[in-house]
Amino acid sequence: MEHGLPSMKSIKSLKSFVKRRNNTQDVVKGKSGWKVKPFLALICTALLIFWYKTTNIQFEETELEEADYPFDMAVESEPVDEKLKGLPRGIIQSRSDLELKPLWSSNSLRSKGVEMTNRNLLAVPVGIKQKGNVDAMVKKFLPANFTVVLFHYDGNMDKWWDLEWSSKAIHIVAQNQTKWWFAKRFLHPDVVSIYDYIFLWDEDLGVENFTPERYLKIVKSEGLEISQPALDRNSTEIHHKITLRSKTKKFHRRVYINRGTKKCSNTSEDPPCTGFVEGMAPVFSRAAWFCTWNLIQNDLVHGWGMDMKIGYVCT
Repeated sequence: MEHGLPSMKSIKSLKSFVKRRNNTQDVVKGKSGWKVKPFLALICTALLIFWYKTTNIQFEETELEEADYPFDMAVESEPVDEKLKGLPRGIIQSRSDLELKPLWSSNSLRSKGVEMTNRNLLAVPVGIKQKGNVDAMVKKFLPANFTVVLFHYDGNMDKWWDLEWSSKAIHIVAQNQTKWWFAKRFLHPDVVSIYDYIFLWDEDLGVENFTPERYLKIVKSEGLEISQPALDRNSTEIHHKITLRSKTKKFHRRVYINRGTKKCSNTSEDPPCTGFVEGMAPVFSRAAWFCTWNLIQNDLVHGWGMDMKIGYVCT
């Protein structure tokens, strides 16, 4: 019959064909698998090398920088928080800094000519209207081994990127906040502990006749914990006589006033006769800033009255 069931010979031939086809597919799969395995091994090896190089660079960077300025880390005499007692000895690093770190470079900041000791900090609240004056100020401070932090209180940060030094500064943005609000939240003593002096200045100060290096030389030689540069006698806004530049001295701690309702003499012990630094341009030593930061209240806005307290409380 033409349309009858297939013979046994036909069935055997069909089974033989299917078997040969399956064997062919297995061989192809096997060859493909051998091609994939070396490729995966190569990828894994590259990732391991990349991980090792990155970790090694970070380790070398940390060692070099700690040799330059070791952090005042927790020591045995300092109390350790109960929550941290489970951590291995030597791993606790309770303090930090505001130094920018390279992402991939194997060169340390020291090898790039950056001095890592005797560093100081300039922190300024800024708005775009004072961009020109802030530019002149930062250009004075950056070459003098200062780290610069700008607090953008107007929210306008993008228009600062055209300045050549902008990428070297730290930019913090918070709309309609004041200098003391920023300082309380971003200049914690444990974060700024590597800096010898902290300049917390207003944005509109003129620096034409100011030299940071010379100023710090005077401050260090006289052991001044809280200070400010004296104002030029031609300045338009003089609120207290003690802030005026002396004609005969490099620095002064008190002022003498014989007229008006407020009289200042050698017996005067309160601001603004002595122990007074105006809030627009204070300069703090590390120890004085620790005291001042703790004195700043969380709800402090404009800082009125702070300059009457810090001068004799934190020195």
